[in-house]
Amino acid sequence: MIRLPLAGGGVRAYAPRTEPLAPATGGALASRTVFSAAHVVADPYADTTPDSPAAVDWDATLAFRRHLWSHGLGVAEAMDTAQRGMGLDWTGAAELIRRSAAEAKAVGGRIACGVGTDQLTGPERLTGPAGVAAVRKAYEEQLALVEETGAQAVLMASRALAAAADGPDDYLDLYGHLLRQAGEPVILHWLGPMFDPALEGYWGSADLDAATETFLDVIAAHPDKVDGIKVSLLDARREVELRRRLPEGVRCYTGDDFHYPELIAGDEQGFSHALLGIFDPLAPLAAEAVRTLDTGDTAGFRALLDPTVELSRHLFETPTRFYKTGVVLLAWLAGHQEHFTMLGGLQSARSLPHLARAYELADGLGLFPDPALAESRMRSLLTVYGVPQ
Repeated sequence: MIRLPLAGGGVRAYAPRTEPLAPATGGALASRTVFSAAHVVADPYADTTPDSPAAVDWDATLAFRRHLWSHGLGVAEAMDTAQRGMGLDWTGAAELIRRSAAEAKAVGGRIACGVGTDQLTGPERLTGPAGVAAVRKAYEEQLALVEETGAQAVLMASRALAAAADGPDDYLDLYGHLLRQAGEPVILHWLGPMFDPALEGYWGSADLDAATETFLDVIAAHPDKVDGIKVSLLDARREVELRRRLPEGVRCYTGDDFHYPELIAGDEQGFSHALLGIFDPLAPLAAEAVRTLDTGDTAGFRALLDPTVELSRHLFETPTRFYKTGVVLLAWLAGHQEHFTMLGGLQSARSLPHLARAYELADGLGLFPDPALAESRMRSLLTVYGVPQ
């Protein structure tokens, strides 16, 4: 038994499982294109402060990407899950992109990399036309680097553009320029303010219906340059309506960590592919579910994936942007890294009761390859924080 803390005080006993789930069968995924947005592993020995440049453990970080590829998932690199803009600056992201893209080539893994504007963090982050011009230059620099590595580009939402743009026309002009410049089709990413409050009003309006029209106008003008869209609004109805309006050949990659089973399963009018942060801790189980879906067994797919939603909703609860803390906790407990340390000290962003519940839910799903190791590590964390075992 392990003693887990309760919110508001007190503890309760929990009996961890003793056996993991049966190992996944392996093999490529056929019916859906699935990316896991991968976390980065911090270097726990680096002498850093929250304001220091990112100190990454490159060996452990790349090993985790090989773990994702081994299950047939693609890697979405240098995205929100990698603490982009929350501990990982552009210099660190550029190094991460170069290293991961080279690793992908070496092992034959699929990779898509985030293109943003996080160079613009100081006085050069301007408003108005000068700000939009600076955003364009920053996007161009990052797009060139990603294309140089051979990775697919994901045009991420830009905090700087949200601050500088004067309305929908600025988005139409800027994204049109970038899509014309792109050498290969890209993924457009609409990240909602629940993930990053600085993105409120993206696409030129706080009205999501108006923003959707601008987003669709960008795609309609350049359908040959848009492989797909990643939608992270945590609104399943809106995502379904949006994907039904996409031009032929443009995919919808769900980024909805609350409703992903139903969105991936789809309906008689279509389905979503996936680019999800929750597939970082769920990789083996998620891949097994998609392989089940490949056989046409939608019920079997839902039977595997539906029980994971409670864990995902817990990790992504408000404030949603701190979901990375739970993701890294589970990677440590599962044995994918040797410590629970994050860039910028973000391991402190969630409460101890929150982390304890994440452990309990993940253990119940059988996500830990070695349940005894996970229990031992959770006990050590609880002890450090004053919960006697």
